[in-house]
Amino acid sequence: MKIGVLALQGAVTEHIVSVGKAGAEGVPIKRVEELKEIDGLIIPGGESTTIGKLMRKYDFIEAIREFAADGRPIFGTCAGLIVMAKEIAGGEPPHLELMDITVARNAFGRQRESFECDLDVKGIDEPIRAVFIRAPLIEKVGRGVEVLSEYNGEIVTARQGNLLVSSFHPELTDDYRLHQYFTDMVQAARNVGA
Repeated sequence: MKIGVLALQGAVTEHIVSVGKAGAEGVPIKRVEELKEIDGLIIPGGESTTIGKLMRKYDFIEAIREFAADGRPIFGTCAGLIVMAKEIAGGEPPHLELMDITVARNAFGRQRESFECDLDVKGIDEPIRAVFIRAPLIEKVGRGVEVLSEYNGEIVTARQGNLLVSSFHPELTDDYRLHQYFTDMVQAARNVGA
């Protein structure tokens, strides 16, 4: 089972390591054609506006929409969450418009207001370690979106069918259980497609 990590910006290597710990093969994705070779895709953190521009420049927007429409799972972390949202608060144009959520960028403040915490996530037995760096939050969710975790009453992890998002960086800790959750989603999608 191969899970790609969109390698335009962000913590690509760390995600690949976490995917490996979760029992799948992680590979960097730099070209649209490489999407055909993978079963799931991670869109890592970084800067959402830059990622959006690079996705347009290298023709990833439509290709990733088709990837999602095929039922293949996508996991967006931090800026990846913003890129996947149907709506970005403050009027910034959306990018992939895949997930029925409204997000606020940098909702947890600037870089120096970054923090770590233990977070309960639905579907994972024990709390996971979450690293928030200039993190966005999910302000609103549509009808088909399941909230998986909240921090101080704010939504920070959610799922809609084959789409998973987190406000934080699960790849920056040794705790790979959210990657395991995503790997299980990818395996389930493969079983359906088989």
